[in-house]
Amino acid sequence: MIELKEIEHTEDLVILGETIPMGASRRMDLGLANLFTDTAVEVPIIVERASTPGPTVLITAGIHGDEVNGIEVVRQLIRHGVNKPVRGTIICIPVVNVFGFIAKSRYFPDGRDLNRVFPGLKGGSLASRVAWRFSNEVLPVADLCMDFHTGGGDRFNAAQVRITPDDERLKQLADIFQAPFTLYEPIIEGSYRETAGKRGIPLLLNESGMTLNLDKEMAAEAVHGAIRVLHHLGMLQPAIPVPASRHPNVLIHDTKWVRADRSGFLHVKVAMHQYVEAGEVLCTISDPYGTMSAPVAAPKAGYVINISRAPMVYEGDAIFNLGLVG
Repeated sequence: MIELKEIEHTEDLVILGETIPMGASRRMDLGLANLFTDTAVEVPIIVERASTPGPTVLITAGIHGDEVNGIEVVRQLIRHGVNKPVRGTIICIPVVNVFGFIAKSRYFPDGRDLNRVFPGLKGGSLASRVAWRFSNEVLPVADLCMDFHTGGGDRFNAAQVRITPDDERLKQLADIFQAPFTLYEPIIEGSYRETAGKRGIPLLLNESGMTLNLDKEMAAEAVHGAIRVLHHLGMLQPAIPVPASRHPNVLIHDTKWVRADRSGFLHVKVAMHQYVEAGEVLCTISDPYGTMSAPVAAPKAGYVINISRAPMVYEGDAIFNLGLVG
Protein backbone atom coordinates (compact mmCIF):
# COMPACT_ATOMS: atom_id res chain seq x y z
CA MET A 1 0.00 0.00 0.00
CA ILE A 2 1.46 3.37 -1.03
CA GLU A 3 2.11 5.71 1.91
CA LEU A 4 -0.30 8.61 2.22
CA LYS A 5 2.46 11.18 2.22
CA GLU A 6 3.49 9.97 -1.23
CA ILE A 7 0.05 10.56 -2.75
CA GLU A 8 -0.09 13.55 -5.10
CA HIS A 9 -3.45 14.37 -6.62
CA THR A 10 -3.16 16.82 -9.50
CA GLU A 11 -6.69 16.55 -10.84
CA ASP A 12 -9.69 18.72 -10.04
CA LEU A 13 -11.75 17.60 -7.05
CA VAL A 14 -15.46 16.86 -7.50
CA ILE A 15 -17.63 17.16 -4.39
CA LEU A 16 -21.43 17.25 -4.49
CA GLY A 17 -21.20 17.67 -8.26
CA GLU A 18 -19.02 20.79 -8.05
CA THR A 19 -15.51 20.84 -9.52
CA ILE A 20 -12.86 22.43 -7.29
CA PRO A 21 -9.47 23.16 -8.88
CA MET A 22 -6.14 23.10 -7.08
CA GLY A 23 -5.43 26.27 -5.09
CA ALA A 24 -9.13 26.98 -4.54
CA SER A 25 -11.22 27.41 -1.38
CA ARG A 26 -14.90 26.57 -1.12
CA ARG A 27 -17.67 26.63 1.46
CA MET A 28 -20.30 24.15 0.35
CA ASP A 29 -23.52 22.71 1.79
CA LEU A 30 -24.10 18.98 2.20
CA GLY A 31 -27.82 19.67 2.02
CA LEU A 32 -30.52 18.32 4.35
CA ALA A 33 -34.27 18.43 4.61
CA ASN A 34 -35.72 21.75 5.73
CA LEU A 35 -37.14 22.46 9.16
CA PHE A 36 -40.92 22.31 9.66
CA THR A 37 -40.93 26.07 8.98
CA ASP A 38 -39.45 25.37 5.51
CA THR A 39 -36.23 27.02 6.71
CA ALA A 40 -33.16 25.52 5.07
CA VAL A 41 -30.70 23.61 7.26
CA GLU A 42 -27.12 24.14 6.14
CA VAL A 43 -24.34 21.61 6.76
CA PRO A 44 -21.18 23.56 5.87
CA ILE A 45 -18.34 21.74 4.13
CA ILE A 46 -15.14 23.80 4.15
CA VAL A 47 -12.67 22.84 1.42
CA GLU A 48 -9.11 24.17 1.25
CA ARG A 49 -6.87 23.08 -1.65
CA ALA A 50 -3.20 23.94 -1.97
CA SER A 51 -1.59 24.67 -5.32
CA THR A 52 0.86 21.83 -4.68
CA PRO A 53 -0.36 18.23 -5.11
CA GLY A 54 -0.78 16.00 -2.09
CA PRO A 55 -3.26 13.81 -0.17
CA THR A 56 -6.87 14.66 0.61
CA VAL A 57 -7.75 14.58 4.30
CA LEU A 58 -11.40 14.61 5.43
CA ILE A 59 -11.99 15.88 8.99
CA THR A 60 -15.44 15.46 10.56
CA ALA A 61 -17.27 15.87 13.85
CA GLY A 62 -20.84 16.07 15.10
CA ILE A 63 -22.02 12.78 13.62
CA HIS A 64 -23.70 12.64 17.02
CA GLY A 65 -25.20 16.08 17.48
CA ASP A 66 -24.60 16.31 21.23
CA GLU A 67 -20.87 15.52 21.04
CA VAL A 68 -19.85 19.16 21.07
CA ASN A 69 -16.22 18.67 22.12
CA GLY A 70 -15.49 16.99 18.79
CA ILE A 71 -17.11 19.94 17.04
CA GLU A 72 -14.87 22.25 19.06
CA VAL A 73 -11.80 20.35 17.84
CA VAL A 74 -12.68 20.93 14.18
CA ARG A 75 -13.63 24.55 14.92
CA GLN A 76 -10.17 25.14 16.37
CA LEU A 77 -8.46 23.53 13.37
CA ILE A 78 -10.31 25.98 11.12
CA ARG A 79 -9.93 28.98 13.42
CA HIS A 80 -6.14 28.60 13.61
CA GLY A 81 -5.65 27.90 9.92
CA VAL A 82 -4.57 24.29 10.40
CA ASN A 83 -7.03 23.36 7.63
CA LYS A 84 -5.13 25.40 5.03
CA PRO A 85 -2.54 22.96 3.66
CA VAL A 86 0.73 23.70 1.90
CA ARG A 87 0.08 20.62 -0.24
CA GLY A 88 -2.97 18.53 -0.95
CA THR A 89 -6.50 19.17 0.28
CA ILE A 90 -8.20 19.41 3.68
CA ILE A 91 -11.99 19.10 3.91
CA CYS A 92 -13.66 20.00 7.21
CA ILE A 93 -17.26 19.26 8.22
CA PRO A 94 -17.56 20.49 11.82
CA VAL A 95 -21.20 19.43 12.32
CA VAL A 96 -22.49 16.53 10.24
CA ASN A 97 -25.70 16.04 12.23
CA VAL A 98 -26.95 19.62 12.42
CA PHE A 99 -30.47 18.49 13.37
CA GLY A 100 -29.11 16.71 16.45
CA PHE A 101 -26.83 19.66 17.24
CA ILE A 102 -29.79 22.06 17.24
CA ALA A 103 -31.78 19.72 19.50
CA LYS A 104 -28.75 18.89 21.72
CA SER A 105 -29.38 15.27 20.82
CA ARG A 106 -27.31 12.31 19.65
CA TYR A 107 -29.96 11.37 17.10
CA PHE A 108 -31.65 12.60 13.94
CA PRO A 109 -35.31 13.69 14.12
CA ASP A 110 -36.26 10.23 12.81
CA GLY A 111 -34.80 8.75 16.01
CA ARG A 112 -31.90 7.07 14.22
CA ASP A 113 -28.23 7.12 15.11
CA LEU A 114 -26.39 8.33 12.00
CA ASN A 115 -23.38 6.21 12.94
CA ARG A 116 -25.44 3.02 12.60
CA VAL A 117 -26.95 3.61 9.14
CA PHE A 118 -23.89 4.03 6.89
CA PRO A 119 -23.50 3.83 3.93
CA GLY A 120 -27.18 4.81 3.85
CA LEU A 121 -29.97 4.64 1.30
CA LYS A 122 -30.82 7.33 -1.23
CA GLY A 123 -34.55 6.93 -0.53
CA GLY A 124 -34.33 5.82 3.11
CA SER A 125 -34.93 7.62 6.40
CA LEU A 126 -33.57 11.14 6.89
CA ALA A 127 -30.44 9.86 8.65
CA SER A 128 -29.97 7.21 5.96
CA ARG A 129 -30.30 9.80 3.19
CA VAL A 130 -27.62 11.97 4.80
CA ALA A 131 -25.33 8.95 5.20
CA TRP A 132 -25.88 8.04 1.53
CA ARG A 133 -25.13 11.56 0.29
CA PHE A 134 -22.02 11.80 2.43
CA SER A 135 -20.81 8.30 1.49
CA ASN A 136 -21.28 8.80 -2.25
CA GLU A 137 -20.57 12.48 -2.86
CA VAL A 138 -17.95 13.44 -0.24
CA LEU A 139 -16.16 10.39 1.17
CA PRO A 140 -14.84 8.98 -2.16
CA VAL A 141 -12.34 11.85 -2.58
CA ALA A 142 -10.63 11.19 0.77
CA ASP A 143 -7.28 9.46 1.27
CA LEU A 144 -7.51 9.73 5.06
CA CYS A 145 -10.37 10.52 7.47
CA MET A 146 -10.16 11.86 11.02
CA ASP A 147 -13.47 11.73 12.89
CA PHE A 148 -13.94 13.33 16.32
CA HIS A 149 -16.35 12.07 18.99
CA THR A 150 -16.91 12.10 22.76
CA GLY A 151 -18.24 9.65 25.32
CA GLY A 152 -22.02 9.17 25.29
CA GLY A 153 -24.45 10.25 27.98
CA ASP A 154 -22.75 10.93 31.34
CA ARG A 155 -19.67 8.91 30.42
CA PHE A 156 -16.42 10.86 30.11
CA ASN A 157 -13.84 9.34 27.76
CA ALA A 158 -10.10 9.71 28.11
CA ALA A 159 -8.44 11.05 24.96
CA GLN A 160 -8.06 8.03 22.70
CA VAL A 161 -7.85 6.87 19.11
CA ARG A 162 -9.73 3.72 18.06
CA ILE A 163 -8.47 1.49 15.28
CA THR A 164 -9.01 -2.04 14.00
CA PRO A 165 -6.44 -4.55 15.29
CA ASP A 166 -5.41 -5.87 11.87
CA ASP A 167 -4.53 -2.59 10.12
CA GLU A 168 -0.83 -1.76 10.40
CA ARG A 169 -1.26 1.45 8.39
CA LEU A 170 -3.80 2.76 10.91
CA LYS A 171 -1.55 1.70 13.79
CA GLN A 172 1.27 3.78 12.31
CA LEU A 173 -1.04 6.79 11.92
CA ALA A 174 -2.30 6.34 15.49
CA ASP A 175 1.33 6.33 16.69
CA ILE A 176 1.80 9.66 14.91
CA PHE A 177 -1.45 11.10 16.34
CA GLN A 178 -0.08 10.16 19.81
CA ALA A 179 -3.25 10.22 21.86
CA PRO A 180 -2.74 9.03 25.45
CA PHE A 181 -4.43 5.76 24.44
CA THR A 182 -4.80 3.77 21.23
CA LEU A 183 -7.59 1.19 21.45
CA TYR A 184 -8.01 -1.87 19.31
CA GLU A 185 -11.79 -1.91 18.76
CA PRO A 186 -13.86 -4.08 16.41
CA ILE A 187 -15.82 -2.38 13.65
CA ILE A 188 -19.45 -1.55 14.45
CA GLU A 189 -21.92 -2.51 11.72
CA GLY A 190 -23.41 0.51 9.97
CA SER A 191 -20.72 2.88 11.22
CA TYR A 192 -18.87 5.53 9.25
CA ARG A 193 -15.65 3.69 10.14
CA GLU A 194 -16.98 0.47 8.59
CA THR A 195 -17.92 2.22 5.33
CA ALA A 196 -14.55 3.98 5.07
CA GLY A 197 -12.73 0.71 5.76
CA LYS A 198 -14.66 -1.19 3.09
CA ARG A 199 -13.62 1.49 0.60
CA GLY A 200 -9.97 1.24 1.57
CA ILE A 201 -9.87 4.66 3.25
CA PRO A 202 -8.06 4.72 6.62
CA LEU A 203 -10.02 6.44 9.40
CA LEU A 204 -8.73 7.58 12.77
CA LEU A 205 -11.61 7.83 15.26
CA ASN A 206 -10.83 10.09 18.20
CA GLU A 207 -12.85 10.01 21.43
CA SER A 208 -12.33 12.61 24.15
CA GLY A 209 -14.59 14.16 26.76
CA MET A 210 -18.36 13.78 27.15
CA THR A 211 -21.58 14.95 25.55
CA LEU A 212 -22.79 18.55 25.88
CA ASN A 213 -19.51 19.54 27.51
CA LEU A 214 -16.59 21.60 26.26
CA ASP A 215 -13.31 20.44 27.78
CA LYS A 216 -10.29 22.59 26.97
CA GLU A 217 -7.68 19.95 27.81
CA MET A 218 -9.40 17.16 25.87
CA ALA A 219 -9.93 19.39 22.84
CA ALA A 220 -6.26 20.38 22.91
CA GLU A 221 -5.19 16.70 22.96
CA ALA A 222 -7.25 16.05 19.81
CA VAL A 223 -6.17 19.23 18.01
CA HIS A 224 -2.51 18.45 18.69
CA GLY A 225 -2.95 14.90 17.39
CA ALA A 226 -4.46 16.16 14.14
CA ILE A 227 -1.61 18.66 13.76
CA ARG A 228 0.97 15.90 14.20
CA VAL A 229 -0.69 13.79 11.49
CA LEU A 230 -0.89 16.70 9.03
CA HIS A 231 2.75 17.55 9.76
CA HIS A 232 3.75 13.95 9.02
CA LEU A 233 1.94 14.19 5.67
CA GLY A 234 3.83 17.40 4.82
CA MET A 235 0.58 19.39 4.72
CA LEU A 236 1.03 21.70 7.71
CA GLN A 237 1.83 25.38 7.32
CA PRO A 238 5.41 25.98 8.59
CA ALA A 239 4.25 28.75 10.94
CA ILE A 240 2.09 26.30 12.94
CA PRO A 241 4.08 24.67 15.76
CA VAL A 242 4.00 20.89 16.13
CA PRO A 243 3.32 20.10 19.80
CA ALA A 244 4.98 17.18 21.54
CA SER A 245 2.66 14.70 23.23
CA ARG A 246 2.34 15.15 27.00
CA HIS A 247 1.50 11.48 27.56
CA PRO A 248 3.01 8.17 26.50
CA ASN A 249 0.86 6.44 23.89
CA VAL A 250 -0.49 3.31 25.60
CA LEU A 251 -1.81 0.53 23.36
CA ILE A 252 -5.02 -0.99 24.74
CA HIS A 253 -5.72 -4.52 23.49
CA ASP A 254 -9.04 -4.99 25.31
CA THR A 255 -11.38 -3.21 27.71
CA LYS A 256 -13.45 -4.15 30.74
CA TRP A 257 -16.60 -2.30 31.75
CA VAL A 258 -17.26 -2.00 35.47
CA ARG A 259 -20.94 -1.77 36.43
CA ALA A 260 -22.61 -0.57 39.60
CA ASP A 261 -23.66 -3.43 41.85
CA ARG A 262 -26.25 -1.25 43.63
CA SER A 263 -28.08 2.06 43.20
CA GLY A 264 -27.15 5.33 44.89
CA PHE A 265 -24.76 8.27 44.90
CA LEU A 266 -21.52 7.72 42.96
CA HIS A 267 -18.29 8.87 44.67
CA VAL A 268 -15.31 8.42 42.32
CA LYS A 269 -11.95 7.67 43.98
CA VAL A 270 -9.62 7.43 40.95
CA ALA A 271 -8.50 9.77 38.18
CA MET A 272 -8.67 9.53 34.41
CA HIS A 273 -5.58 7.86 32.89
CA GLN A 274 -4.72 6.28 36.25
CA TYR A 275 -3.39 2.72 36.28
CA VAL A 276 -5.21 0.62 38.87
CA GLU A 277 -4.50 -2.83 40.21
CA ALA A 278 -7.07 -5.61 40.47
CA GLY A 279 -8.97 -5.13 43.72
CA GLU A 280 -8.22 -1.42 43.98
CA VAL A 281 -11.22 0.69 45.03
CA LEU A 282 -12.56 2.72 42.10
CA CYS A 283 -15.49 4.37 43.86
CA THR A 284 -18.04 4.03 46.59
CA ILE A 285 -21.81 3.99 46.15
CA SER A 286 -23.88 5.36 49.03
CA ASP A 287 -27.53 5.83 49.85
CA PRO A 288 -28.87 9.35 50.46
CA TYR A 289 -29.57 8.65 54.16
CA GLY A 290 -26.06 8.13 55.50
CA THR A 291 -26.60 4.48 56.38
CA MET A 292 -24.70 2.74 53.55
CA SER A 293 -21.47 3.29 51.60
CA ALA A 294 -20.15 0.33 49.62
CA PRO A 295 -16.87 0.17 47.66
CA VAL A 296 -16.58 -0.96 44.04
CA ALA A 297 -13.26 -2.60 43.23
CA ALA A 298 -11.46 -3.03 39.90
CA PRO A 299 -12.03 -6.58 38.62
CA LYS A 300 -8.76 -6.44 36.64
CA ALA A 301 -5.66 -4.30 36.43
CA GLY A 302 -5.77 -1.60 33.76
CA TYR A 303 -5.94 2.07 32.87
CA VAL A 304 -9.00 4.17 33.67
CA ILE A 305 -10.20 5.32 30.24
CA ASN A 306 -13.84 6.13 30.99
CA ILE A 307 -15.54 7.49 34.10
CA SER A 308 -19.24 8.12 34.66
CA ARG A 309 -19.95 11.71 35.67
CA ALA A 310 -23.49 10.89 36.80
CA PRO A 311 -24.08 11.88 40.43
CA MET A 312 -26.56 9.03 40.93
CA VAL A 313 -26.47 5.59 39.34
CA TYR A 314 -28.71 2.55 39.12
CA GLU A 315 -27.60 -1.00 39.68
CA GLY A 316 -26.13 -2.25 36.41
CA ASP A 317 -25.09 1.17 35.10
CA ALA A 318 -21.65 1.32 33.41
CA ILE A 319 -19.52 3.49 35.66
CA PHE A 320 -15.93 2.83 34.53
CA ASN A 321 -14.10 1.36 31.57
CA LEU A 322 -10.68 -0.13 32.12
CA GLY A 323 -8.13 -0.40 29.32
CA LEU A 324 -6.25 -3.69 29.44
CA VAL A 325 -2.71 -3.85 28.08
CA GLY A 326 -1.95 -7.56 28.24
